[in-house]
Amino acid sequence: MGDWLGLPVQASAHAGEIDQMIILIHYLMFILFIGWGIYFVWVLIRFRASANPRADYTGVTSHTSSYLEIAVAAIEAVLLIGFAIPAWANRVNEFPPEDESTVVHMIARQFEWHAHYPGADGRFGRRDISHITPTNVVGLDRSDPAAADDVVSINRMNLPVDKPAILYLSTQDVIHSLGIAEMRVKQDVIPGMEIPMWFIPTRAGDYQINCSQLCGLGHYRMKAEVTIQSQAEFDAWLAEELALSQ
Repeated sequence: MGDWLGLPVQASAHAGEIDQMIILIHYLMFILFIGWGIYFVWVLIRFRASANPRADYTGVTSHTSSYLEIAVAAIEAVLLIGFAIPAWANRVNEFPPEDESTVVHMIARQFEWHAHYPGADGRFGRRDISHITPTNVVGLDRSDPAAADDVVSINRMNLPVDKPAILYLSTQDVIHSLGIAEMRVKQDVIPGMEIPMWFIPTRAGDYQINCSQLCGLGHYRMKAEVTIQSQAEFDAWLAEELALSQ
């Protein structure tokens, strides 16, 4: 659905819902474009100077335009109340349980994305600005027992397919925005805040994270790779990353 609009592949459970809204909005815009185009041509012909040598100070007395404007507003209200608000509410208010999800802390900084995973204990180690070094840019405190088996990757995020993914977004500097087109997700990352977002990846493969907010001269290269794989492949990758970090 939506291939004819040139949309990216649908790789998340809610992608079809988002595409449905996009298609309905395009239908409405197409109808308005054709309608106003016809009206514009009709006005040029109907009110041409040769057919109206004298100005008409009475003006239009019909209320057709008002009725059309009300109809357009009603359709927009249906799109907003019937489609957009419920979809937004599902993303914001109905988070899946963390113990049934893959939880990742995504830390943005000019011009990188850092993915922080908990280890087998399922607990995130403490991060603190005082521990930030050139080789520990997220400030992970390895003296914290919970951090002993944590994994941090740069510009790479791996997730298991068909399992909810909860991302906690934060930034160390300016405003960024995490966007994955195929997952139909995009969320601003605000300094001083940790903002959660979630989705269910449904299609294995490699995708790209883009920063969707102008964040400096290197904004164009602030990209990361997302790999969606089976649970077994994900577990093997996590174990390999942990071994490399020891």
